[in-house]
Amino acid sequence: MYFDGYGYRGTSFEQRYQCFSASFIDKPHVETGDRIIMPPSALDRLASLQIDYPMLFEVRNDAVERVSHCGVLEFVAEEGMIYMPYWMMENMLLQEGDLVHVKNVTLPKGTYVKLQPHTKDFLDISNPKAILETTLRNFSCLTTGDSIMVAYNNKKYYIDIVETRPSNAISIIETDCEVDFAPPLDYKEPEKPVAPTKGKEQAVAEAIEPEAEPKFVAFTGTGRRLDGKSSNHQPQPISSARPSDVKQSGGSSSSRYGHSQQSAGSSSVNGTRRSHGKLVFGHNAHRNPKENPKEASKESKQEQPGKEEPKFQAFSGKRYKLSN
Repeated sequence: MYFDGYGYRGTSFEQRYQCFSASFIDKPHVETGDRIIMPPSALDRLASLQIDYPMLFEVRNDAVERVSHCGVLEFVAEEGMIYMPYWMMENMLLQEGDLVHVKNVTLPKGTYVKLQPHTKDFLDISNPKAILETTLRNFSCLTTGDSIMVAYNNKKYYIDIVETRPSNAISIIETDCEVDFAPPLDYKEPEKPVAPTKGKEQAVAEAIEPEAEPKFVAFTGTGRRLDGKSSNHQPQPISSARPSDVKQSGGSSSSRYGHSQQSAGSSSVNGTRRSHGKLVFGHNAHRNPKENPKEASKESKQEQPGKEEPKFQAFSGKRYKLSN
């Protein structure tokens, strides 16, 4: 319980004080931690109580219902007044001379804390972990929702207390506490590269299927004459006979083969007749048949029906002349 003035009664410490920032006294080191300066009368009352050490306090702004926690640095303030870091006053929305409610509390030792810097500049420090450890040595406790200030190289960095365990307010004096960092408030994830959109011409080109490659067709080469002369005749591709054609013809495979050879030969003869007019077989192919009409007539007379043909002799075949 507490009363107006500076008299105390009860088993706990509670009192209202006017709050001022540390700039009103010549103690700039107060700004680097979370410890306040209280009047000597507070020390007398706390010494008479059975309280736990280190001394920790709950600071409340009843006007806006903001709560924080802090430790004590010295008991040298004027009676009825306390001095605290300006960043704490900003957290609690306090103005110079506002009344605050101070109460002693006991906090559990912290095991985990999650921090979130306001800007990415804090991560650009060469060793932010070491700077943070050095700064937190001046702190007695941490409260979820507060924003602490870290001063380094003539620059102030603000860090939010996102989460604390095992409670919303923890003591960090002589304890091993796990620290985790959340992305800074001004951090933006890099944008993923967007695939370029396809133009109309590219889309049309991909839609058109490539032309099918021509299949292999047998016996489609260019024919050449034995006499070395050029031939304008192009042989037609020979197509295989279908089973239905075989049934209709009723012949054997040999007869079909002979028929195909005969038709192929007749077609070649007809094609040659159309181009040159005559076709000559045998060793007289290089000679002009018009030059030896007598030899052709003699050979025709020697061919008589009913005579037995002699046995095969090499290069003794009959010669024929085909004329229009």
